[in-house]
Amino acid sequence: MSYLVYRLERRIRARLDEALALYGITTTEYMALGELRVRDGLSSAELARIAFVTPQAMNLVVRDLEKRGLIHRDAHPDGGRILRVHLSRQGRAALRRCDRALDGIEDDMLADLDDSTRVTLLEALMRCTRALHPPGPG
Repeated sequence: MSYLVYRLERRIRARLDEALALYGITTTEYMALGELRVRDGLSSAELARIAFVTPQAMNLVVRDLEKRGLIHRDAHPDGGRILRVHLSRQGRAALRRCDRALDGIEDDMLADLDDSTRVTLLEALMRCTRALHPPGPG
């Protein structure tokens, strides 16, 4: 079953890469922007962990997003070198456009499933994700 999940992830990723390219956004950039919509003010290192990329790779992504006006950064209130990342108005607009592309991919993927099966699949995937989530500190 794990192999099927992997194959599905690869197919979704290929379709997502293709769809997002039309908007000039990479999948990693989309993941970062999407996470910032939910949890504003994350650091680049936190975004890297969420997106499964190295901190160095995420620093490049964040710098590019900032140059394009999709995000802005400010100093962490605790001081130090940590910068918090925030979505800009342009970033939110880009994210909404990209969301529609993902909705289309999901519609295609789920087209042959009835509503009950969709709910069951969603619940099962959430349980599987929680089962493999690393335990938190403490």
